[in-house]
Amino acid sequence: MSTPTPLRIGALSRRTGVSIGTIRYYERSGLLPKPARTMAGYRAYRAADAERLLFIRHTRDLGFSVDAVRRLLGLADQKSRSCRSVHALASTHLAEIRTKIADLRRMEKVLAVMVAECALGTMPDCPLLEALAHPTTTA
Repeated sequence: MSTPTPLRIGALSRRTGVSIGTIRYYERSGLLPKPARTMAGYRAYRAADAERLLFIRHTRDLGFSVDAVRRLLGLADQKSRSCRSVHALASTHLAEIRTKIADLRRMEKVLAVMVAECALGTMPDCPLLEALAHPTTTA
């Protein structure tokens, strides 16, 4: 049986959809292990590195912080995993997302009112600029 050909960083980037700069960042931050090097000094990634990078990308796409990704990777790396710990992390993140959505909805309402009150054309006092300069506590 032959040994799989290692991937260079560009091939890893294309395979996973993660930019080269981001791959290097994940290596520096310890999320992705430092790869072996070829005789020419190129990084040589394994299939397991690509799988780990896809895991990282998917968790980041869902908005998990780098610290939360690190904790999830730690749980994924354990032989005996605790689904309870993963559930707790994901539940906390879901609550944070829901809070952000509620905040965005409030911001949208306030801005929509400000835009609606803004008169088109030219005038000495722009209601939108006035509202931005002197906000009320209704936000």
